[in-house]
Amino acid sequence: MTMILPHIERLSGYAQGEQPPEGTNAIRLNLNESSYPPSPEVIKALKSIPEETLRRYPDAKCDKLRSALAKHYGVREEQTFCSNGSSEIISLLMKVFIGPRGQIAIPDPSFPLYHSAAASYQVECIGIPTLDDFSIDVEHLIDSSAQAVVLVNPNAPTGLLLSMENVERLVRDFKGLIILDEAYIDFASGEASAISLIDRYPNLLVIRTFSKAYALCGARIGYCFGNEKLIAALEKGKDIYNVDSISRELALAALNDQSYMQATTDAIKRTRNHFSEQLTRQGFTVVPSHTNFILCKPPAALGYPTASELYEILMAQNIYVRYYQQRRLREYLRITIGTDAEMDAVLLAMSQILGQ
Repeated sequence: MTMILPHIERLSGYAQGEQPPEGTNAIRLNLNESSYPPSPEVIKALKSIPEETLRRYPDAKCDKLRSALAKHYGVREEQTFCSNGSSEIISLLMKVFIGPRGQIAIPDPSFPLYHSAAASYQVECIGIPTLDDFSIDVEHLIDSSAQAVVLVNPNAPTGLLLSMENVERLVRDFKGLIILDEAYIDFASGEASAISLIDRYPNLLVIRTFSKAYALCGARIGYCFGNEKLIAALEKGKDIYNVDSISRELALAALNDQSYMQATTDAIKRTRNHFSEQLTRQGFTVVPSHTNFILCKPPAALGYPTASELYEILMAQNIYVRYYQQRRLREYLRITIGTDAEMDAVLLAMSQILGQ
């Protein structure tokens, strides 16, 4: 007799991709981690945490960080929720708002964690194909009969940004819950965030993270903004003490050093633009990116390696990028933007592999 629920036993789980062995000097460009260290203020905060912080339970509602986030983004604390990474929020969405036999609609391709989280809660994921250039089909998302629409903006793994006009049209015209994942929004240009819309649209939930622009992947801090009723429901559904005291202090220190965050994201954008230009000169097709990664298609000339082959060749050279086997993506590689030195090494490797 099995003790595992049938739908869990059928799960394949979230595929993270190949990882370099511990201790190797690999160029790791497959997880969209920051190429820069966290703010020096974060390191100071880490070194100054008193021992009492370790032996006391953390604040169950993470009020200190919620208050700081609310002030920074111009919303109310009651509209703010903190979590153990944005991945916790993604799971809570299925648990709190959708439930077994419910449905969510999501562009295809998009962030695969939504699919695995949905399957864990017996929620059906309806993929709405993106257009030929990977742009979002807003009309078909609006017309979906699902309980919720998920929009990762900028999208992952394509890097494309949906305009604020189209985001608001989606939020306004779709009658269910809109889950807007802005994990990469700090790498976009201009005022691209939809946080300002939450007062006008009670069906909107905007998810953010400290993992990307703030370089705190290891601290696992996510947060979201929405109508007070949505936030209160998330508080009811979450685990107790879901944000640890150390991560909370690191997030506060990072949030309070906006000049450092802006400087590092600007540097990543400059490197991204230069790397994209150089890849294009090598014959790659590069999808315009508003993130800290690019999606690119190797040249299709006779004798050149396919994306799959190029992925394997690069990995043999200790350069790790991301390859997807699904139909819409199998001709592409996703490459995180690292330091200038790392990206120059990738360009040199590409040039040598292609015989240029």
